[in-house]
Amino acid sequence: MKTLGQILLAIISIAYPLVWYYGRGHGVFYWLAAAMCFLWLVRAAVGKTRSQRSIALVLAVFFAAVIFFRRPDSMYWYPVAISLLLLAVFVASLFSGQSAIERLARLQQPDLPPEGVAYTRKVTQIWCGFFVFNAAAAALLAASDQHDWWAVYTGIVSYILMGALLGGEWVYRKTVLKI
Repeated sequence: MKTLGQILLAIISIAYPLVWYYGRGHGVFYWLAAAMCFLWLVRAAVGKTRSQRSIALVLAVFFAAVIFFRRPDSMYWYPVAISLLLLAVFVASLFSGQSAIERLARLQQPDLPPEGVAYTRKVTQIWCGFFVFNAAAAALLAASDQHDWWAVYTGIVSYILMGALLGGEWVYRKTVLKI
């Protein structure tokens, strides 16, 4: 159930902007908000760390509030919340022993040299900048009722930008840094 719940949450979260945009006039509001609330509650119950459980609980409460207060327009703010939560995690990691990207790098290379640690810190900072931009773009589109552009940005463009950042960093690391 744990793995199935994580897979479902990932798929629904990725598809969320387009499912919400195209289904918003067809009764999608309650079932999508309820599904997201349920999946985040499952994630809160099985999270490995306290911070994972806390973040999942915050998102479950967000969807519960959306349903309780019957505010379908609040659904546009989910991508903003995700970007801000990821920003908080990445910023917090800059003040802990290891940055978020360093933790990921150490999964492949446990004995990361000091220059690798410095590099992963810079990459974490770049991701922080991306999350600020992403949250601001999604918030601006949601606040200005540009729902068509919101769907395009949050459902397509932001994923392309994330892929470009991931791919660009990988190419840079492999071709320029040769690590």
